[in-house]
Parts: sequence; structure tokens; C-alpha cells
Amino acid sequence: MAHLLLALIYLAFISLGLPDSLLGSAWPSMYPALGVPFSYAGIVSMIICAGTIVSSLMSDWLTQRLGAGKVTVLSVATTAVALFGFSLSDSFLLLCLWAIPYGLGAGSVDAALNNYAALHFESRHMSWLHCCWGIGASVGPYIMSFALTGGLDWTGGYRIISAIQVVLTAVLLLSLPIWKNGASAQTDAPRQPLTLPQTLSLPGAKAMILCFFCYCSLESTAGLWASSYLNLHHGMDPETAAGYASMFYLGITIGRAISGLLTLKLNDRQMIRLGQAVIAVGMALLFLPMGGSVALAGLVLTGLGCAPVYPCIIHSTPALFGAERSQALIGIQMASAYVGSCLMPPLFGLLARHITVALLPLYLAVLLAVMVLMYQLLTVRTRSAADRRKYVTGP
Repeated sequence: MAHLLLALIYLAFISLGLPDSLLGSAWPSMYPALGVPFSYAGIVSMIICAGTIVSSLMSDWLTQRLGAGKVTVLSVATTAVALFGFSLSDSFLLLCLWAIPYGLGAGSVDAALNNYAALHFESRHMSWLHCCWGIGASVGPYIMSFALTGGLDWTGGYRIISAIQVVLTAVLLLSLPIWKNGASAQTDAPRQPLTLPQTLSLPGAKAMILCFFCYCSLESTAGLWASSYLNLHHGMDPETAAGYASMFYLGITIGRAISGLLTLKLNDRQMIRLGQAVIAVGMALLFLPMGGSVALAGLVLTGLGCAPVYPCIIHSTPALFGAERSQALIGIQMASAYVGSCLMPPLFGLLARHITVALLPLYLAVLLAVMVLMYQLLTVRTRSAADRRKYVTGP
């Protein structure tokens, strides 16, 4: 039963990634049909992001009342309905309205699944689960492309993904008894959900949240602006720059597959520090004035370094703060991830516009430095508690 549940969670992570890249791939076809400017994609994205932040912060409350399995079913069903709503939208206003449940469905399931995996599975599975998210995020645009080239229009692409989510909802609904049997008495014991002030008052909580914020800001900024950096600063043509920039995400996906193997020898703390060190090497290559090839190598290394940081921070949360507090912490982590992804890339866009896009390596390096500092602060403030819980003692 445990293996079946694990397989279902792997499937759920692929499903989590499927809708995440749809808006970007579909928008060139959507905005002319809706009669709005190209820039309005940012409005839809912000609404989705806001909903995700709200539901992430509510994840502890929801999970305490419904359990991780029911939260997952409800969230995936909500996302399926929202995706179908997108396919029916013939105006930008309707699209914005459907973006609300779209975001609400994403945040709570993300936090609930991450917490469940952190509590019940080994670190290697957390890395591979997030690798599966990358697969889903990569497959989404291909499904949309299939719909567009097959005469189904962008609405057909959203309907296909919605149908996949409906099937997954049915599978997850049938699997609810397995979720209940797989939970432990310790993690399922009734308790009062932690409020936001209570969670932030935990030793090391603020440092962890800032560390997570910086990581997600670094990843999203590098992913968004890598192509423009290669094009404007290194003189690559736009098509080549776009192809090379995708190597950053390929580095993350491949890196997470490798990270799962490395966790057999290294603990979460060692994996996070290894990832930060590899990112630093990638940053160094980006600083070197040696042309586009070296910059590309820097981006790939940055992606490889990013790979273990996100899943290992999440996986270490129950050991650092206790299983009874991990859902609240992971919910805030997810919220901080979306805040960072929402705010920090546009901030760099302003700097690039008014100064120069060549500032990208410096901008990323500052985020990395703060992330390293916050992780060290987290380690110091939670060391005694971590030792008591035998924090990440290794394989």
C-alpha cells in the first residue's frame, strides 16, 4: 500500500506542474482572441499568485480539518474546474475570475503534498518528486502546442489539462483510505493549527522563510531573464538565447534526479550547502567576461546547484521544527516562494530597464549571499532542537 501511495504522490506532483507553464505557452494565442494587450498576462499571473499565497497560508488549518488526502483531492478538483473555466472564457474579466480558484487550488495542495512527503518519505523521494514537477511543467507546453497545431485552439489545450486533472481527482478520491492508513498517529494527532504569529515566533522560522524566499527569487529571476541576458549582454540572437536559457531549467530537472541519488550518501544539510556552492560557481562563471559559452555554462551550473535546495529545505522542516509544526512552516514557505517569484523578477526588470541587464549576475549573487547567510542562521538557531530530534543523521 505504501508503494501505491508513493506512486500516486509522484503522479500528483506531475499534475502540479502541468498547469504552471500553460499561461505562458498559451498567451500569444489568448490575448488577440480576448482583445487585450500582451502585457495583461501579468495581471492574470498576479491573481493566480495571490490565490496561491492565501491558500498556502491556510494549508495548516485545512490539513488539520480534512487531512492531506482530502486537501489534495479538493485542490486538484478546484484546479480542474478552474482550467475548464479558462477554456470557456470569452472575455478577460472571466479569465480573471477563473484565475481566483486556479490560484486557490494550487497553494494548499502544494503545501499539503510537500509536508506529507517530508513526514513520510526519505529525502531522495522529495528530490525525485520535485523532478516530477519539472516533468509536468515541461509537458504542459507540449500539450498546449499539440492543441494549437491540431486545430483545437488554446481553449482545447486547457480542456485537455482539465480532463487530466479530473481523472487524477477520481484516482485520488478512490485512494483516500490509503492516505489514512499511511499516516502516523504522531502526525495525525488533533491539535490547534498554528497562527501566523505563532509560527513566525519559532526559533529559526524567520531565517528559514527568508532563505526560502531568496532561493525562489533567485530561481525565478534567473529563469525569466536568462534569455534576455544572453541576447542583450552577450549578443546572441533571440532564438539561440531562448534555447540556451531553457538549459537552466533542464539543469534543475536533471539535478533533482541526481540529487535523489546523492541523498543516499549526504544528509539534507550537506545537500543544501553543496547546492549553494555549485550555484556560487555558476555565479562566478556568469561574472567572467568570456562570452556566451561561459555564461551558458554558468546558467547550467546555477540550475544544477538550485536542484537540491528547494526539496531539501522542505524535507528538513519536520526534523528542524517538529512534525506537529511542519505543515504551518511549509505553508508559509510556499507562500514566501510565490511572493519571491512574484516580486523579485519584476524588480530586476526595472533595474535592467533603467540601468543594464548586465546586472543579472550581481542581482543573483546578492540573493545567494542572503540565502547562505539565512541558512547559516537557521542552522545555528535550530541546532539544539535538531540534535534532539536526530536531525538528518544521514543514510
